[in-house]
Order: sequence, then C-alpha cells, then structure tokens
Amino acid sequence: MDNVGIRPARIEDLEPLADLAAALWPDASPEDHAKHLKPILNDGMVGAIPWAIFVAEAGDHSLAGFVEVDLRSHADGCDHSHPVGYVEGWYVVEGQRHHGIGQQLLAAGEEWARGQGCREMASDTWIENQLSQTVHEALGYEVVDRCVHYRKAL
Repeated sequence: MDNVGIRPARIEDLEPLADLAAALWPDASPEDHAKHLKPILNDGMVGAIPWAIFVAEAGDHSLAGFVEVDLRSHADGCDHSHPVGYVEGWYVVEGQRHHGIGQQLLAAGEEWARGQGCREMASDTWIENQLSQTVHEALGYEVVDRCVHYRKAL
C-alpha cells in the first residue's frame, strides 16, 4: 500500500481504532476498547502513565493499523535503572500486511519512547503467535524470556 501515512491517533479515530483493537483483542467489544482508548486520545495518559497511539492512515482515510505504547518502570530483560517503552498493542489489517506498515508504526512508537527518555523498548506476544515472534525478531527485538518478551536498544 503506497499511500499510507503514520501519524498520532486523534479523538476522531476513536471508533475505527476501537474496531482495530477488537480485531487484535477479540475478548472485548469495540465499545469496551473505546473506553480504554478515549483517555489516551484526549490526554495521552492512563492514570499517571504516558501513553501514545500511532495509526497508519490509508489514502482513503481508513485506518490500516495502529501501535499503542506506554512507559513502564521495568520490563523483563531490560535495564531497571531507566523507564522502558512498551508495546501494548500492535496491529495491521490483514490485507495491508507485508508493505512495511507494521515497521513504520513500530518506529513511531520507538521514537516516542526515545522522546520520553527511554533507552530500550520492550514487547511481548503469546508463545503460539509465531507470526508476531517472527516480525519482532526481524525488526531487531530479541527474545529475553520464554514468555516471549522482547527488548530492543534505542
């Protein structure tokens, strides 16, 4: 997909973003996801913790994917003396995969984490999610635990 731009999510993205979140995490409804997403889109915070969401916007203004990142005080395999950027969610619409959108989204999340003073980025996935593991490793993340937690020096 040639006409995809990566940008910070806006409150106007709430409904389509909630639909994408439900595709990634189908145990909750889009309405439930919207309740979680709304404060992030409004304030960039969940409680006292900074969060950011970046979206891939197609030329027709539809969303082709998103990455949701936040700060953690620590993550497995990372230096505990500094906050760590953490990938909470990362999704690209199935028909838009294999075009570098996921890599661009992740790069935006990593840049946000650098701006928050992070030196590392961490992530995790389910052990049976081989696609996610393959993509993480292809983008420079390394397995640090058999729970399949990832880290990447920033």
